[in-house]
Amino acid sequence: MTITDSALATSDINEGTPVTTPLTTAADASGAPAAASLSQLDVLESEAMLIIRESVAELERPALLFSGGKDSVVMLHLAVKAFWPARVPFPLLHVDTGHNFPEVLDFRDRTAERLGLRLEVAKVQDYIDDGRLRERADGTRNPLQTQPLLDAIAEHKFDGVFGGGRRDEEKARAKERIVSLRDEFGQWDPRTQRPELWNIFNTRHRPGEHVRIFPLSNWTELEVWQYIERENIELPPLYFAHEREVVDRDGMLLAVGPYLPARDGEEITTRTVRYRTVGDMSCTGAVASDAFDVAAVVRETAATTVSERGATRADDRISEAAMEDRKKEGYF
Repeated sequence: MTITDSALATSDINEGTPVTTPLTTAADASGAPAAASLSQLDVLESEAMLIIRESVAELERPALLFSGGKDSVVMLHLAVKAFWPARVPFPLLHVDTGHNFPEVLDFRDRTAERLGLRLEVAKVQDYIDDGRLRERADGTRNPLQTQPLLDAIAEHKFDGVFGGGRRDEEKARAKERIVSLRDEFGQWDPRTQRPELWNIFNTRHRPGEHVRIFPLSNWTELEVWQYIERENIELPPLYFAHEREVVDRDGMLLAVGPYLPARDGEEITTRTVRYRTVGDMSCTGAVASDAFDVAAVVRETAATTVSERGATRADDRISEAAMEDRKKEGYF
């Protein structure tokens, strides 16, 4: 592959085909170069790639949390572009609850294999089998991910972990810095987070501590989808409208299956739905939708007034501080 004077060739995370990004700027009437015009997506992409590059330059053993969900897919796409033509210089890490959507796990594995990246998987089921964790009464395993995550970070000596959290998702995540310090127990204290001035991202930490880095902090759900559309990024099929058997429980459409059976009195119906987020099957709800492609999802997202977690995550409805409590214990 050759790089011309007027364009930078980058790798498409989906197909491995070149994507060209113009580097030239227009000239004004005098012939002098005019300032380059950048779109909002250009600015967000540039910032995220800067965060990823600067963090990798400072850290010794970073990793990227990769579930196969849209935010982690966008982060990996940005990392591929940031380091092209070299390979992404860190492994992928996923905490598998054992109740994840099989379509998403298949996409996760195919993506890691296609890019030639090491994928480390910490399994909640292993912890349940040997007694380190116990099943919850409500059946959800999302809160059980914390200990396997912290153990995996310690085992592999990761000193920095890239996460896909965005500030528009949920109240606790709005308190995060782009670089979030975690203490020697992996815990998060919002009162001790460092100020972030200009483009200075402080990844320094003491032995035993680590940092979580959130390159998508300034992105919204709509901008993520607009970027997916612009970059033609492949996603698991659950993000688009399809027919699925669901029950309406507490105002959420939950998929009926081995991890979430219908309760007495609940009616199982076949609905056309899609998922805005793809977490644990036992607590992740679908939304009624006829958005069969990315363009339709962009239009639908632009019109919504409820955040994706507020609309589709049952575990966030346990209390007003449910996410913050989990984050303080070491959750994503």
